Amino acid sequence: MHIPDGYLGPQTYGSMFAVMVPLWAKAYSSMKKKVKEETIPLIAIGASFSFVIMMFNIPIPGGTTGHAVGGVLLSVLFGPWTALILTSIVLIIQALVFGDGGITAIGANCFNMAFAMPFIGYYVYKLIRGKSPISSRRSLIGAEIGAYIGLNLSALLTALELGVQPIIAKDSQGLPLYCPYPLKVTIPAMMIEHLLLFGIIEALITVLVLYYLIKTGIIKEESYHG
Repeated sequence: MHIPDGYLGPQTYGSMFAVMVPLWAKAYSSMKKKVKEETIPLIAIGASFSFVIMMFNIPIPGGTTGHAVGGVLLSVLFGPWTALILTSIVLIIQALVFGDGGITAIGANCFNMAFAMPFIGYYVYKLIRGKSPISSRRSLIGAEIGAYIGLNLSALLTALELGVQPIIAKDSQGLPLYCPYPLKVTIPAMMIEHLLLFGIIEALITVLVLYYLIKTGIIKEESYHG
């Protein structure tokens, strides 16, 4: 899902940066107010976990790759605004240091995986969990479903951003300037594997890690603020 350089035109990646800058500012402000000193080590571990699982890119038919993200897990544990900052940091490091995702596409990749995925997944989780404890079965099911929906939404946004390029960016001969593949190609290429495989993997990782943190007492109801 990491969009590389050269696949999005300036009007797309510029718009994504314009959207993300105020979101980053809001997330930073929220994180400063809510994050407590004693939770910083766990937050660092969570960001590292997200970094590691995103580095396992698996090639899939259609010329793209799939991977887990961990964005919904971070939002369940720390809240969606903190998840936005953590996932954005991971994506920026991956782009600048490892070339995983383009530098010009940082705004788009962060919008898809650091904003849309954690927020939608988090509110699906909250809707299903209701007022039940974090250790309840409803909480675990909510995290699982939220992660599945969040990852697939992120994949869909990626497909849409790539697929509209031949429509909005053409040369004088009508040839695409950036991503050459239309929506009828990008949507199936992204969605089939994410709906049938990677969304399930994301859901399982999320619920298993959350279950482990609860059972080992690392996450406790009285100290939980997600």
